[in-house]
Amino acid sequence: MNKISTYFSESYTELTEKVTWPNWNQLQQSTMIVLVSTLVITGIVWGLDVLIQNGLKFVYNLFF
Repeated sequence: MNKISTYFSESYTELTEKVTWPNWNQLQQSTMIVLVSTLVITGIVWGLDVLIQNGLKFVYNLFF
């Protein structure tokens, strides 16, 4: 039981004293990077989905 309380005590100390939290400008910049990256990756996945879908339709039409 002592190990568990020590773990939580050290975790709290680390969160409050050792972690450097971003300021508002850094937080906004990181958020924009995540949003743009998400949109780019979504576009790539959508494009590959359309490409594969059309490719499979073409192959199915050859045989049926």
